[in-house]
Amino acid sequence: MDAAAPLDIDPLLDDPKTRIVVCCGSGGVGKTTTAAALGLRAAERGRKVVVLTIDPARRLAQSMGIDSLDNTPRRVKGVEGDGELHAMMLDMKRTFDEIVEAHADPERARAILSNPFYQSLSAGFAGTQEYMAMEKLGQLRSRDAWDLIVVDTPPSRSALDFLDAPKRLGSFLDGKFIRLLMAPAKMGGRAGMKFLNVGMSMMTGTLGKLLGGQLLRDVQTFVAAMDTMFGGFRTRADATYRLLQAPGTAFLVVAAPERDALREAAYFVERLAADTMPLAGLVLNRVHGSGAARLSAERALAAAEHLDEDRGGEDRGEGRGENLVDGRIVDQGSGKAEDRGTGGSSPEAPSPTGSEDSASKDSAPEDGVSVDRLTAGLLRLHAERMQVLAREQRTRDRFTALHPEVPVAEVAALPGDVHDLAGLRALGERLAAQEETAGAL
Repeated sequence: MDAAAPLDIDPLLDDPKTRIVVCCGSGGVGKTTTAAALGLRAAERGRKVVVLTIDPARRLAQSMGIDSLDNTPRRVKGVEGDGELHAMMLDMKRTFDEIVEAHADPERARAILSNPFYQSLSAGFAGTQEYMAMEKLGQLRSRDAWDLIVVDTPPSRSALDFLDAPKRLGSFLDGKFIRLLMAPAKMGGRAGMKFLNVGMSMMTGTLGKLLGGQLLRDVQTFVAAMDTMFGGFRTRADATYRLLQAPGTAFLVVAAPERDALREAAYFVERLAADTMPLAGLVLNRVHGSGAARLSAERALAAAEHLDEDRGGEDRGEGRGENLVDGRIVDQGSGKAEDRGTGGSSPEAPSPTGSEDSASKDSAPEDGVSVDRLTAGLLRLHAERMQVLAREQRTRDRFTALHPEVPVAEVAALPGDVHDLAGLRALGERLAAQEETAGAL
């Protein structure tokens, strides 16, 4: 099967028309690290960049050498080149407070901010985090202070929440239920009192039993104070949604070479296409490779079996159950020089035969592991690695068959976590060097 076209990262980041890059995908696939690496690479190539993360684990701050991130962009030190890198972490409640303060007079703003229902809504109402991420993105873009905004989408149960939740919350805040609660205050006078006494008394009585009288009063007070703001929620959500569809935006779907992650990625690719949102490509993280890929799993296992047969089947049962003695690749003894001599011979004494050939392939080191047995264990480890590679390749092939038009950037699995700018820089280099990476994997 033909491989997917490589995703060219540098032209995407260098293009002055690219103003927003959105990293999305299922949880635990490296979205935050990818967003940070992209932001650093763009900055070191001369652009003024801000990275917006919604990751509560604060890994982004640690990797960028910042004590903590908050709702205000903070400049990252240690960036090489002529650009700038800023980073921030969404504070959901603070962003909601800023909206209230910006669109209400001081007295009404104080009433809203102190309202118990508002405090619950702004702190954890379903969809609030995604809505506020969109609000913050709209704020950053409207300032026009950065060449590029890189967004790390919220860690949601479904990656589609980032697109759907703002509309849902906007519809709720501008919906029939809210308008019904506002109706008595708007009608006023005797008509208002009559409506309240006849129709609203039935509804509020029912709601009071379901929600509790105090909560219902808090909701009605909140609605009355927010009356002039409700239309703006949907308007801004719609405006940011259109911004995500604009030519200056690029979506990168991030995934791991695993069935569930790539299934979610395929679903997201289809949804982006349905909503006419610009997809730049797929970033496939943590792809395994091997420097001896020409040695297949079958050949490695056959060679291991051959070594077992040459030893006359000695410990063959153990060899199949354990790759190596006690699960070790090499001896983990003390390693002291005086412990290496055996049979009372001194380290300076010549070998009994005076020839390197005397070290028979079946001779056993002092820990009792023969060279053949060690080699057989390593061959089996290699076979396991090649089986992982084959499984990942099948998974990638299924995605490519479904979406051959999607460019792919494959990032080899790193030996450890990325925890500083050097690690982010190295990751950015791997993202950009797709032709070399493809040849090595």
